[in-house]
Amino acid sequence: MTRPRDDLGSYDDIAAAAVRTTGLDDFGGTAHEEGLRLLVDDLASPEAGLTPLGNGFHRREVKSALVGRLLTQLRFAEHPEHVDVPVERPIFVVGLPRTGTTALHRLLHADPAHQGLELWLTEFPQPRPPREAWESDPVFSAMQAAFSEHHVEFPEFMGIHYMDATSVEECWRLLRQTGKSISYESLANVPRYSAWLAGQDWTDAYQRHRENLQLIGLHDADKRWVLKNPSHLYALDALMTVYPDALVVCTHRDPVTSVASACSLSAEATAGTSTTFVGETVGRTQLDMLARSWQRFVAARPSYDPAQFVDVEYDAFVTDPVGTTRRIYASFGLDWTPAAAAAIGEIDAESRRGGKRPSHRYSLDDYGLTEDEVRAAFA
Repeated sequence: MTRPRDDLGSYDDIAAAAVRTTGLDDFGGTAHEEGLRLLVDDLASPEAGLTPLGNGFHRREVKSALVGRLLTQLRFAEHPEHVDVPVERPIFVVGLPRTGTTALHRLLHADPAHQGLELWLTEFPQPRPPREAWESDPVFSAMQAAFSEHHVEFPEFMGIHYMDATSVEECWRLLRQTGKSISYESLANVPRYSAWLAGQDWTDAYQRHRENLQLIGLHDADKRWVLKNPSHLYALDALMTVYPDALVVCTHRDPVTSVASACSLSAEATAGTSTTFVGETVGRTQLDMLARSWQRFVAARPSYDPAQFVDVEYDAFVTDPVGTTRRIYASFGLDWTPAAAAAIGEIDAESRRGGKRPSHRYSLDDYGLTEDEVRAAFA
């Protein structure tokens, strides 16, 4: 539950709170400070228009990034052997919102030979404990209880994007440890931070991302990583610099659906937090961010080996999820083992027999956008 605050506080104040919470003070350098200081200043500006609820919400988001960095630094020191853990031919699922990335990510992750980022470990990085030990971990239990409460209070959000502590999730929580994440642009009107981020080299963010994978996967070094995050569109050059053997799966769908859904997700996630990040401002900022991400990906992709990329059309995937997944395996020369086929088939069957979640309704009109305007931005 977010606690309202009269003010956001300064970056130094939030950093001090992260130190008090963890009892740690080694941030592993200051590379993260430029972006997060600028972000906090932007959040405190009239353009962001934060309410007392928004002050508490965004303070928590910044503090969470700093806590994650402190905990990661501690675990790096405790497990110096993590630097020797291989990360070979990781799979990155990329695409705009509502293009099937979440479902495809979970199918690929089902293979017993694969591993992904469980949500609780992206917030509190450590070598992944055995699954049977998770429920006895107080951090895991607290996160799981918080998600259960959230889904009861905000069923509409669950209909947009279901999460719990065990879910394999996006990697932006690792990237934000360096202050670089488009997630902040999805939650507030922060024009100066957005302009700063557009001019940054993300290589250091992906280097820390890789170190986190080595740490979290310390006990599963033989498993291939399967990862997903919309910001990978934004920083393909940095990703390929750090992961030169990466395998990239790109999903495609009409951008009108993607943009409308992204706006709805941002609006639901930030309801009551701002007087300015509403309606047309949400539409303008999210269209700009998503179109910019897509254009950067399209411009960068021709520089790399086409054999490292597979394209997936949304309609084909929905029609035949398992067949589409098998085609990805064939394209990348991965082993479609009986164990993989059984696990992926079970996840697909489970998704079909599960209870129906709350419907997710959204319209471009709610955000001052038109279909022609969206299509032109992605032309």
